[in-house]
Amino acid sequence: MAELNGMRVAILALDGFEEVELTEPKKALEQAGAKADVISEKPGEIQGFKHRGKAGKVRVDQTLANARPDHYDALMLPGGALNADEARMNDKVRHFIREMDRAGKPIAAICHAPWELISAGVVQGRRLTSWPSIQDDIRNAGGRWEDSEVVTDQNWVTSRGPKDLPAFNRAMVNLFAHSPAESRR
Repeated sequence: MAELNGMRVAILALDGFEEVELTEPKKALEQAGAKADVISEKPGEIQGFKHRGKAGKVRVDQTLANARPDHYDALMLPGGALNADEARMNDKVRHFIREMDRAGKPIAAICHAPWELISAGVVQGRRLTSWPSIQDDIRNAGGRWEDSEVVTDQNWVTSRGPKDLPAFNRAMVNLFAHSPAESRR
């Protein structure tokens, strides 16, 4: 697997994230040598879900009020319909995504997380995949939706959901490892 030694990755998540879509990518990033910070609205812990039922909690490393996009080399957005629906309405989340994308930093998004990309206004003209139920939202935002386990387009990698996690994690680590040097601090 590619090496991410010294890379700082922001993982933006709120209560209602799909547990495996945060914990498995975080584990893959850390195993590759990255420092992955969970960033959320409030300090403490956030509640994960497995589909519609509560699952485990994850410790928050940084709050949105204190996190700065220029302190991170890459961004990971886990899914979960509740998480993504709340996050897409959060001004700080939208700003963080826009700043990371504007800087050309790599972004990985899975499942319902492309809703956040749509609300940040960065989907126009991009190829991506997602949980199938939001494909119309992607198309309406000017994106080109594909039914593939992983889609890489420039500085983005997207995936459909939990069953695609092994392919998503490999593609995410590879994209992050091969990001342009100027996107790193």
